[in-house]
Amino acid sequence: MLMLIDGGWTKAADGSADPIFNPVNNEQIGEVPRAGEGDVARAVQAAQAGRARMAALPAHRRYEILESVARRIEANQEELGRLLCQENGKRLAETTSEVGVAARIFRGYAEEAKRLFGKSVPLDSIPGREHSLAITRYEPLGVIAAIVPFNYPVELWSHKVAGGLAAGNAVITKTPEDCPLAVIEISRYLEEAGLPQAAHQVLTGGRETGEALVRAEGVQMIAMTGSTAAGKRILEVAAQTLKKVHLELGGNDATIICEDADIDQVADALVAGRFTSGNGQICCAVKRVLVHRSIFEPLLAAVTERTATLKIGDPLDAATNVGPLINTRAAERVEAQVRQAVADGAKIVTGGKRNGNFYEPTILTGVAPGTPAFAEETFGPVLPLIPYDDFEAALDLANDSPFGLQAAIFTRDLRKIMRAYERLDVGTVVVNHTTAVRVESLPFGGNKASGNGREGIHETLLHMSKEKTLLLTDVFGAGV
Repeated sequence: MLMLIDGGWTKAADGSADPIFNPVNNEQIGEVPRAGEGDVARAVQAAQAGRARMAALPAHRRYEILESVARRIEANQEELGRLLCQENGKRLAETTSEVGVAARIFRGYAEEAKRLFGKSVPLDSIPGREHSLAITRYEPLGVIAAIVPFNYPVELWSHKVAGGLAAGNAVITKTPEDCPLAVIEISRYLEEAGLPQAAHQVLTGGRETGEALVRAEGVQMIAMTGSTAAGKRILEVAAQTLKKVHLELGGNDATIICEDADIDQVADALVAGRFTSGNGQICCAVKRVLVHRSIFEPLLAAVTERTATLKIGDPLDAATNVGPLINTRAAERVEAQVRQAVADGAKIVTGGKRNGNFYEPTILTGVAPGTPAFAEETFGPVLPLIPYDDFEAALDLANDSPFGLQAAIFTRDLRKIMRAYERLDVGTVVVNHTTAVRVESLPFGGNKASGNGREGIHETLLHMSKEKTLLLTDVFGAGV
């Protein structure tokens, strides 16, 4: 596949290219250009004309284009899901579902493109301004750089590209290095739907491609989902040009299991939220489970029993429950983290072995607060269960993390639910459900090292717009 610059599908200027591998067997399934600084500069320059064309495009046209893309995604959902499965390694049912979510996201932003309203502000509350009026409206920021991760590339890209275009911006997408193919394919739909030239461009490549975009003078905003380390680097570089930056970063989501929780319901949720969703590679996956001591042993037994039945294998096989991690480096990193956890006193109840890019679903006990296994994010199918005795202490443990993305609580006690909502320093508290959930119409994002701002169909358009005020002095009253 090629990348898209200034309305044309092209190779890298220097001919560099990267192979794309199926993580199941490391077989090559494609090749994409590796954009260099010259390619990035060309795209940013073209985007200046693209932003002017987009700003002139009326809202009803933006709606029509995005709605057209949503329909085409739906028409090709199975094919796109299969392509994403092959490059990403998630189960086919998951990747097909992700494509369906992307269609809903495009449709949601299409509708919101028609509802980006300003306001009128009477000023008679201000002495001396009794006869004046102000009005405001939202205008596009300009050029948005969308930097997309590998784990849910189509869904997370859809928020950034559809949101940016709905608000009237030009967007430059930096695809995930390991799995760009489905994003490129849907980008064709955008071109064929009638977007103005250079309104959307696609750069494929690695870290240096993203850094060049972040440094570029002609980019007004960076919208990035990825690691906390990458987010810190983006903030550092973007500060030199005073870019707006929106970051959705890592998570170490805690789940609190109270003594009145239904053990079977909880066990099903934990297995789904850590092992069978995204192969554990989700920022909001279940990562620390705090269990009231009175039900710790029966819950551990229930989760272990369910984990033993999981089938590891090719995600194209409908019988598979857990597929591979995105590449060998990722699997080796998880392997090293589990090894360190054991060295720090944790016990492997089940799992704990790597086979190529596959890592067995692993349950840990004996994970102590303060150790890396408790404090740091493990991006793979590893589930630590930790007992607690006091609910307030459990809330403290949940907050004992540099991250603050989501958290969950399982209980029927409304007072505990509201106390958790009050105390937990996270973006979302989920009740009686796994943390591995995102609803496109709700604000999504975290606190602390999990990022800044919120992403969602209603929030993103405002993030990607600037508010402009018109002050009308002495337009009311006698003598006019």
